[in-house]
Order: sequence, then structure tokens, then C-alpha cells
Amino acid sequence: MTPPACRFCRAPLTLSFCDLGMSPLSNAYVEASASQRMEPFFPLHAFVCEQCWLVQLEEFESPERIFGDYAYFSSYSDSWLEHARQYVDGAIGRQKLDAKSLVVEIASNDGYLLQYFQAANIPVLGIEPARNVAAAAIAKGVPTISRFFGVALAEELAEQGQSADLIVANNVLAHVPNLNDFVAGLARLLRPSGTLTLEFPHLLRLIQENQFDTIYHEHFSYFSFATVHRVLAAHGLRIFDVEQLPTHGGSLRVYACPVASSHAESFRVRILLDDELSQGIESALTYRKFSEQVQRTKRALLEFLITSKKAGKRIVGYGAPAKGNTLLNYCGIRTDFLDFTVDRSEHKQGRLLPGTHIPIHHPDRITEERPDYILILPWNLRDEIMSQMSIVRTWGGQFVVPIPELAVL
Repeated sequence: MTPPACRFCRAPLTLSFCDLGMSPLSNAYVEASASQRMEPFFPLHAFVCEQCWLVQLEEFESPERIFGDYAYFSSYSDSWLEHARQYVDGAIGRQKLDAKSLVVEIASNDGYLLQYFQAANIPVLGIEPARNVAAAAIAKGVPTISRFFGVALAEELAEQGQSADLIVANNVLAHVPNLNDFVAGLARLLRPSGTLTLEFPHLLRLIQENQFDTIYHEHFSYFSFATVHRVLAAHGLRIFDVEQLPTHGGSLRVYACPVASSHAESFRVRILLDDELSQGIESALTYRKFSEQVQRTKRALLEFLITSKKAGKRIVGYGAPAKGNTLLNYCGIRTDFLDFTVDRSEHKQGRLLPGTHIPIHHPDRITEERPDYILILPWNLRDEIMSQMSIVRTWGGQFVVPIPELAVL
């Protein structure tokens, strides 16, 4: 068979990074009435390009199929809202934004971030392809275009005089199969004096902290800083600063501008590039070693669940995130181990997790059932969740976190 080609540089992909077997789309939540229907499963096998070092999945489903109707609403996480508010407070001063500026967010979700710019009287425009999520933003009064972003839309907006002083693209770069068209669109939409900020989970942290469950079909690509540096440069964009963030288990916030811009390059850029190289981010051995630690995590979680069930313990989940669906399907965990899971999002309640068909309830179900263990599936939010669900301690319940390694808290 001819190996797939890298979506950035077109080199053949032959080096395996992580093979998680067959899995459904992680955000394809199942209606209870459709529980007996067939679900499509696709290979969940990540490869790494040995030319540009982009880690990636093949594209088995179109973005229209994946994101046309989406179940993830950013506003249901208090910590993510606070993260957005702090970003906006800093960006207004750093980018010298005012009522004459334009802030454009790509993948603006339900207006979770742009609402804070609006509160400061700064004009905004959201671009959100998921129609149901875009409708929620519009209902809040956040101007939103429900289309996929690329060169064509950037050209239309620029011709209408809507070039951006600031483009925000949080956790969207990984969701783009046509990477070159997307980044070229960013470069076209940005004013010569403008700034682009990108946030994305850091591949180095994914490897170091065993975050294999963040691999799912909706995430087409996984980025090191060095690879993002290459991708942006190929489209006339220059990174001038970078911040390391705790969000999503360890993310990067990259600041970029047109090549001719006067922004001085921060010392942090060179330090992080050098650090990644010293950590083996461009060594094939680094990627070959990852699969074994993934398999160890699977064995440890299953051993805990089997031992607990033999002891007569009740176990439920907290959260219905995409990463949780990767974990559960890879490990083969269904209602024989987890009675149910809960989620704050009303868009998920009453439905079933894809593949495993574990039912999703309102968080109140936990206090009604008083289980012995709560498996936290969005482990990156564990502190927030344990604080919100502190009542669990009153009946002796404990929390279980599977990543980076199994811990009972």
C-alpha cells in the first residue's frame, strides 16, 4: 500500500507514533433512540512525518461531517472562561486595541471569548463552522459567520474591509485537515501591523505526560513548536513570542505577525526551539518509545477497574469529553465497568457516549447514586471538578484520574 502523505510537506508517512485501534468519532454522541444502529469506526493511528515532524492522523471523515453539528460548548467550563477573560485583558493592552480595531476569532465556538472584547467596546467577528454552536453565539449578540475558514473566506472578508488587527485561533489548528489553506487564510486576513495568536496543545507535553487520549479523529494534527514555526514561515508569518500555558495538559500560545512587521523576537522563541531539540522532538526514537507507555496505562486502568468491581465497588464517570471517548474505546471500557457518566452540558445529557454507549446524565445523578469512585475523564479539569463535586467526600467517595498515570485521589 502507498503510505499517506504529510498534510504540510507531502512527504510519505511511514513512522508510527501511536496506534489506538479502531474508534468512532469522539464527538459523535449517540441519541438513545439510535442505540441499536451501526456506528462507523475508523483507524485511530497517528504517524509522524520525518521531514517536518508533524504528527498527524489520516482524514477519514470530512470537517463538514465532524463539525457541522457539534456538541462542545466552551462556556460550560468555568476555568476556560476565566482563561479567556485573562487573555482578553492582556491582549487589549498588548495589542493597543480600541473601538477602531477588529478582533477576529477563528473557531469562536459560542462566543465564550469574544464576549469579553465586546464588553470593552472593541469590534469583533466570530467564525464558527458548527451551525448549532454559532447560533448560540449569535443569540448572545456576538457577530458570527458559520463557515469553514480558509483562503476563500479570508479573501471575501478582506475585500469587504474586514482585515484583522488581532486574529485569535484557540485550539483550532489541530482540527484543520487542509493545513496550508488554513494558515494561508490567516496570513491573508491579518493586517500588515496585526498580530495572530494561536493556542494549541504542546506535542512535547503530550509525549512527556502520556496524554494519548488527546488523539482523536477531530484532531487531525499534533504540533511541536518547531513544526508550527515551519508551517507559519511557509506562509509569510513570523513567530515573535511564545508562552507556555497549563491549559489542556500543557499548551503553547504563539504570537505571530507578517514577516515584514517590526515586532522584535523574544528570547523565549529560541529557548523553546532549543529545548525541544534537546528533548528529542525531532528524533524517531522519541516517537517509537511512546506506544509502550500508552499500553502500560491501559493495563493499569483495567487492572484497577477489574479489582474494584470484584470488590463490589460502584464506578461512574465525570465528563463526556472527546479525550474520554478515546480512552474508553481504546481500553474497551463500557457499562460493565462504568455505570454512567455525567456532564454539565445539556447538549450531551440524555445521549450515549460514542462506541461504548455509556449513558450521560446530569451531575446531580452522582449525589443520588453515591458511587465509590468517580473516574474523571477531562483530567485537565480535575481540580475544578473535584472542587465542584466535593460532596462526594461526605460518603467516602474517591476520584480517579487516569492520565498521566493512574491516581486515586
